Amino acid sequence: AVSLFYSGAAKLATTATGVTVTGEMAATTMDLSSNAVIDGTALVTGVLTTTAATVFNGGFASNAACTITTADNLSGLIVASTDADAQVGPTLQLKRNSGSPADADNLGNIIFVGENDADEAIVYGNIGFTAPDVSDGTEDGLFFLNVINAGTERSRMFMNATETVFNEESLDLDFRVESNGNANMLFVDGGNNAVGIGTSSPS
Repeated sequence: AVSLFYSGAAKLATTATGVTVTGEMAATTMDLSSNAVIDGTALVTGVLTTTAATVFNGGFASNAACTITTADNLSGLIVASTDADAQVGPTLQLKRNSGSPADADNLGNIIFVGENDADEAIVYGNIGFTAPDVSDGTEDGLFFLNVINAGTERSRMFMNATETVFNEESLDLDFRVESNGNANMLFVDGGNNAVGIGTSSPS
């Protein structure tokens, strides 16, 4: 069942096996009860809704923000590689494709958002990279990991060109390294400013 109107030089030809349209076609409603093959470019100016999984045999590009929503606990996005060689794969690339790169550009963030009991969206964690130096040949990167603490996002770890720092914001937090047989092989007491080896109560 098809309700169509034509614009431009569209031509309609019917055969025993189907309908062929040459030129531009605009449809108010269209019901395709079998497979459809589009050899050129398809422009959808409204909402495209599919009731089954959509398969792209080629790549696709999106020029706007996208949202993937699931009603269960399955993975919302899986990046899979079926390549059998020894190279790295699959890969996920976050690219800041700036036309005028500058020092301290943010290169990308992975932001973890959840609701609190007041039904407010809260950023509970934030992982990202910046580029402190974009000079050719001396580029530097900075990695950071922030976690919310008492309602405020705090720096828990960052790595730059000169150091790796834990607890940069001087919170009262302990740092603990556990070995195979000792839960406190290395223990930094954040409240008492002491370091223990093999003990969680350094003097």
